[in-house]
Amino acid sequence: MTSAANHAPLWQPDPDRIAAARITRFQAWAAEHHGAPAEGGYQALHRWSVEELETFWQAVAEWFEIRFSTPYARVLGDRSMPGAQWFPGATLNYAEHALRTAEDPARAHDPALLHVDETHEPVPISWSELRRQVGALAAELRALGVRPGDRVSGYLPNIPQAVTAFLATAAVGAVWTSCAPDFGARSVLDRFQQVEPVVLFTVDGYRYGGKEHDRTGTVAELRRELPTLRAVVHIPLLGTEAPEGTLDWSAVTAGDTEPVFEQVPFDHPLWVLYSSGTTGLPKAIVQSQGGILLEHFKQIGLHCDLGPGDRFFWYTSTGWMMWNFLVSGLLTGTTVVLYDGSPGYPDTGAQWRVAERTGATLFGTSAAYVMACAKADVHPGRDFDLSRVKCVATTGSPLPPDGFRWLHDEVADDLWIASVSGGTDVCSCFAGAVPTLPVEIGELQAACLGTDLRSWDPEGKPVVGEVGELVVTNPMPSMPIRFWNDPDGSRYRDSYFEMYPGVWRHGDWITITDRGSVIIHGRSDSTLNRQGVRMGSADIYEVVERLPEIRESLVIGLEEPDGGYWMPLFVHLAEGAALDVGLRARIKQSIRENLSPRHVPDDIIEVPGVPHTLTGKRIEVPVKRLLQGTPLAKAVNPGSVDNLELLAFYEDIARNRT
Repeated sequence: MTSAANHAPLWQPDPDRIAAARITRFQAWAAEHHGAPAEGGYQALHRWSVEELETFWQAVAEWFEIRFSTPYARVLGDRSMPGAQWFPGATLNYAEHALRTAEDPARAHDPALLHVDETHEPVPISWSELRRQVGALAAELRALGVRPGDRVSGYLPNIPQAVTAFLATAAVGAVWTSCAPDFGARSVLDRFQQVEPVVLFTVDGYRYGGKEHDRTGTVAELRRELPTLRAVVHIPLLGTEAPEGTLDWSAVTAGDTEPVFEQVPFDHPLWVLYSSGTTGLPKAIVQSQGGILLEHFKQIGLHCDLGPGDRFFWYTSTGWMMWNFLVSGLLTGTTVVLYDGSPGYPDTGAQWRVAERTGATLFGTSAAYVMACAKADVHPGRDFDLSRVKCVATTGSPLPPDGFRWLHDEVADDLWIASVSGGTDVCSCFAGAVPTLPVEIGELQAACLGTDLRSWDPEGKPVVGEVGELVVTNPMPSMPIRFWNDPDGSRYRDSYFEMYPGVWRHGDWITITDRGSVIIHGRSDSTLNRQGVRMGSADIYEVVERLPEIRESLVIGLEEPDGGYWMPLFVHLAEGAALDVGLRARIKQSIRENLSPRHVPDDIIEVPGVPHTLTGKRIEVPVKRLLQGTPLAKAVNPGSVDNLELLAFYEDIARNRT
């Protein structure tokens, strides 16, 4: 492992930036009021946050002035995992905190939301207007009989109406759940049928890539197949009339009713998120009002360093947990940028243009988008005014070293680059952004506060400087309170606590360096293990996809019945490229020189495309199962894949091998 002594980091915050960071002020305050270490910087603060877990979370609640309408008996009633009990006795409301800025007369007319579509023209919605709409809609939901604990669903793009509907749902103590309108009916029903919503908010269609996509047929199918619905609210994004038997959005948000925020227990459900669900039905993950409130205040207010005056833009859809995370920017008084459209329309530089037009101070995107910009010869720093962007953050997959260098060279050399990693399962980050720490190429800056992140070997021993399983050895407030329709908790336990009882195992391979930074190597359940040398699939992709001929790749490691190991590399070629002898040789040479000779693939196979989950992750494990002979119907949930026909191609490969 490289030591800090013999090289310079890619980026180092200057003393003024460190002094101005909210996390610095929090540490000084926590030292004075709660015994946190005043010296030793972030590393000392993090150590205290996991060793004094209850004191740390109490400090977070006080620092962000959480409004408990009834006080808590203690911070952590039960710390066992699963089943940790946070702030027992306390009641509060998430939506009340998200709209708190509207109470300040000096800020009421500032933009809470900036909505941007493919015209790239920002449209502001003020704090007072958002609060009015939420108050009106919450009153209508109550009039429809929606009560605390009822489920309310949204089949919506990333538009202001989705935020209003979610906040109104939270205000009445109901449980929000959403899917993006590019999800087909089967995918949506696989999710919504599990939770039995009583209200559905929906659009007539959406715009993407310069085209209009009608969704009226899908909506009609959802209405037929969701018998628990009492009401459907129609949002005419494409301008159509409300279908018979539905309510019109403008009618249900026309009132001027002061919002009433239902005070609910800390562990009352806030929303249901869904795992990729590549096999079986997607896991319906339930997170709590209080747990999300605290975790997101910490993450957005301290780690992302966002507050009043900032503008928070993350490219996402309502089907990905990053949408929920983005909306929580409202908690800190930050203006949230909602972009609804293609990430690359009308050209690859589109997201940079949105960042410029909205004055984004934190711009979040995917590692895949960064690498696409690098390949497309985009020059953001030259072609756009990104002077307000303090941080570019990436997630979804590990940002390759070349991605760090490209952002540094092509956006700004004084750019805070935050590669972050977490999961839908906690709707937060385990490791990532720290405004006061240096950035090293290819590394996440540190484990997050209150996150007891470790790398463990198969025997459950912590390792430093070598690859191990990502585990969390103490509870986090945003860990799921349960899965829906999992009455005995067995599916929840099997998902995270089977390998190391009482300890959260996430399913990622990581290295924690001797500096405390973190390297993500990809999913541990699709890890490549040749002759005892483990390699994450992300490491292979990073090297292979540097080659201009490779659009995308997929690598699988297959333990064979005779004790052998077959490792094919599937490549989706760029237009005009051919998988000839020369390209095969260059692929193998790149892996041999940059990674290890042991991880040179046994076969390189051209494919028509790489299948993904609906949230854009490459599907590795189901392809592995197909190659092992599992029938397609059992290897994957068809509603969770972006292109099912592609999987049939991999099934044919398996057939031809036998």
